[in-house]
Amino acid sequence: MSVKTYFNWSSGKDSALALYYLLQDSKYSVEKLVTSVNSHYNRVSMHGLPVSLLKAQTEAIGVPLEIIELPEQPSMADYETIMSKTVNGLKDEQFTHSAFGDIFLEDLKKYREANLAPFNIQTVFPLWKKDTKELIIEFLDLGFKAIIVCANAKYFSEDFVGQTITRALIESLPKGVDACGENGEFHTFCYDGPIFTSPVSFAIGDKIYREYNTPKTEDSVCDSGKTGFWFCDLIL
Repeated sequence: MSVKTYFNWSSGKDSALALYYLLQDSKYSVEKLVTSVNSHYNRVSMHGLPVSLLKAQTEAIGVPLEIIELPEQPSMADYETIMSKTVNGLKDEQFTHSAFGDIFLEDLKKYREANLAPFNIQTVFPLWKKDTKELIIEFLDLGFKAIIVCANAKYFSEDFVGQTITRALIESLPKGVDACGENGEFHTFCYDGPIFTSPVSFAIGDKIYREYNTPKTEDSVCDSGKTGFWFCDLIL
């Protein structure tokens, strides 16, 4: 018997490949995609994707979407309160498992497990500890397509965003950048592939540069300055 599972959907390539794995596994019944959205901008958190495209994407996949609305700059307490309310609702719907597209960030995995344990929700990580170069090649070989919508300005210029991921692009990544951008170097929007009933149509809009406060580290009690990101707006 399959276990009732919701997937924490980012709209990007890692989520798409992890969902593909789960849909092939009879142990899991993925019955909902859950996505956090910045309610101020009405866009997917971090990726900057308009909610209209998120909805078109999940409709093309055919799995119901639940949106979690977050304020523009939520405190950790605000975030955890909102997430607890969401998980309680999912628990009431008889969900027993929560799936993620994480690959190797140990602290993030432990955080997710610790926060879901009180709800008796079991975590699932289909891509965990797999080689990221092999994953992105498999992603492309399966017929998935994704466009880069956000990139860290430390590594990339404006020209990088708006490009479709190809083998050549992955081979040309700067030294130290993970092949899947697992350290947050870049984010993508997946618009076609074996989990889609049809491709998602969109146009490329403006490219925008934004800066955000860099979080404090364990080694410093002072602000670490700002981190810049390039965003490529997509239009449904």
